[in-house]
Amino acid sequence: MDHLPNPAAVRPAMCPEHGDFESRNIISRIWSKCPTCESVARQAQEDREEASKQADVERRHAERLHFARVPARFIGRTFESFKADTEAQKHAQAIARDFAEQFADNRKHGRGLIFSGLPGTGKSHLAAAILQTMLKRDVCYVTCLDMIREVRGAWRKDSDRSELEVLGTLGGLDLLVIDEVGVQYGTEGEQTIIFDVLDRRYRDVLPTVILTNQDKAGFKTFIGERTFDRLTETCRWVPFDWSSYRAQARKDDNAESREAFVPRSDMWQGAV
Repeated sequence: MDHLPNPAAVRPAMCPEHGDFESRNIISRIWSKCPTCESVARQAQEDREEASKQADVERRHAERLHFARVPARFIGRTFESFKADTEAQKHAQAIARDFAEQFADNRKHGRGLIFSGLPGTGKSHLAAAILQTMLKRDVCYVTCLDMIREVRGAWRKDSDRSELEVLGTLGGLDLLVIDEVGVQYGTEGEQTIIFDVLDRRYRDVLPTVILTNQDKAGFKTFIGERTFDRLTETCRWVPFDWSSYRAQARKDDNAESREAFVPRSDMWQGAV
């Protein structure tokens, strides 16, 4: 039975790359190859498989980010990277983190948040951090103006979606983040669209996170009393009552620019 391997059968062999090695008889006339070459080949195959898996993970993550419409500027923003120096900032950070960590319960009871503050105070940062912790769910970011445009766009004769389909999508997401509420005109038509979306989410016990530059009085005037009453029942008001990070960043950049330009005493010699 010459097809069976002989455990004792070994012979010297030479690998052009790794030198001498001991080859063992595997079966009949088949002998083992250089163990170092085989180890390198196995590692290369494992690396290719791991790279393929990682590429799949990154592709799925990119697809979820695309579906969630997370703005490119806020991709990668986390709770940890949020600048929280004051107690008020730490309070807002903690509320946002807790909302994400307890989302299953918040989803069950339809609890939401309203972030209120001036532009540049970090509202979008924390909203994006919330979204990016739950990309495996049906979540979406949209500005209030874009939401209104989507609904109105469905009224066109050439639209491929009906108004009910658009409202059904916006009203059926596990989490909808609506940014820039209050920068529009606040017309009766706009209020009706906002109410339609939020009322659907209210009736189906679905959470919404709203970002606005308005205070409570201005916010109520903009969205209307009916919608405000719905939100008062289900959403927690979170004030972002501190100065804009952007304004401070511009000051820091200007200061750095001034420090970087230090004229020498001889720079102007010979100038007219």
